[in-house]
Amino acid sequence: MTATLLPSPTRSRGAEARAPRLDSLTGMRFVAALAVFVHHTTGLAPGSGLAQAPVLFPYSTMGVNGVGFFFVLSGFLLAWGHRPGTRRGLFYWRRAGRIWPAHLAATIPCVWVFYLWGGVPTDVFSFVTSLLLVQTWFPGVVPMFPGNGVAWTLSVEVFFYLLFPWVIGPALRLRTRTLALLAASGLAAMWAVNWWAAAHLSPFAREWVMRHPVTRLPEFAAGLVCAIALRRGHRIALRPAVLLASFAAYTAVYCHRTDWFSPGTVGQLEWTVRPFVAVFSALFIVAYAQRELSGRRGALCSRPMVLLGAWSYAFYLLHQTLNRYVQDTWGRMRPDDSAVFALCGLAVAVIALSWALFTYVEEPARKWWSRHTPRRLAR
Repeated sequence: MTATLLPSPTRSRGAEARAPRLDSLTGMRFVAALAVFVHHTTGLAPGSGLAQAPVLFPYSTMGVNGVGFFFVLSGFLLAWGHRPGTRRGLFYWRRAGRIWPAHLAATIPCVWVFYLWGGVPTDVFSFVTSLLLVQTWFPGVVPMFPGNGVAWTLSVEVFFYLLFPWVIGPALRLRTRTLALLAASGLAAMWAVNWWAAAHLSPFAREWVMRHPVTRLPEFAAGLVCAIALRRGHRIALRPAVLLASFAAYTAVYCHRTDWFSPGTVGQLEWTVRPFVAVFSALFIVAYAQRELSGRRGALCSRPMVLLGAWSYAFYLLHQTLNRYVQDTWGRMRPDDSAVFALCGLAVAVIALSWALFTYVEEPARKWWSRHTPRRLAR
């Protein structure tokens, strides 16, 4: 993998020119959501999950880091699409219209599957924090992921959105090299916090700290810095195939860490996995963005992948509810490779429901919300 800084043939002035749409990143959203889906359906440990196929497990456990990819991608897309002069209130209004309608609609079946039928204990405070997307700020919520459990990542995203209008201006005034050093320092701090938490906190407290919105800020910053660098005309020579091979090798090492390495090395691999995945995520995003900007469009830019990417938010919100319903109704599949067929069938079912949620709730609600923008914000 070469990381040589190359001059761009069309260097824009700062980050002020309006950036083009990147379909490959939309398609990439579905790939990340699918990775999280596979992780949840195959489980965390042997004998867990709905359909644990040996051909996928334990490598599928790396899918949990798909949420880290989403955080990096969020930072990139916000900075990539930023238009100077956008009012903070208008930005917040638009973000609310994109997030909450689908989130609230997806919570309805989740309440039945997990709490009314499934009997998962909870309380009013915990449930309300999930509806308001502030659950990751409170360590004592019940259960650990209240409401729609996967919505904990939206709580992190909301914090990113609140900060973005305040940080993008100062970021654009800094040199690219300074921004890169700050992003690298943030990822190093993420590793240090994880190391410290593992040494001084209980496993539960450590997990809460590593899910906290402040702790996940470096992932957001990594994507933001990459977008600013690309908009300023910087280019890095990257080959997606080399990146994929490198990530596959890293996944093999990480998933077999307890078998191959000493306890000290195993600890370091666990504490550095989030920063490493953030770096890989940033490189993947930059590599495919550069390919598309140069006029090369691949499978991620195809219409099916773009549509799946558009439905990926709904897919993410619904997949764990359907996974739990199927598991509670019919039980776990036999742990052999035939479970892949059950996993594929479940994925198709979730995609169909995602299309419905996107078509009849998410997109109409976004358009309605946009039409009702307060005049004081729209000026």
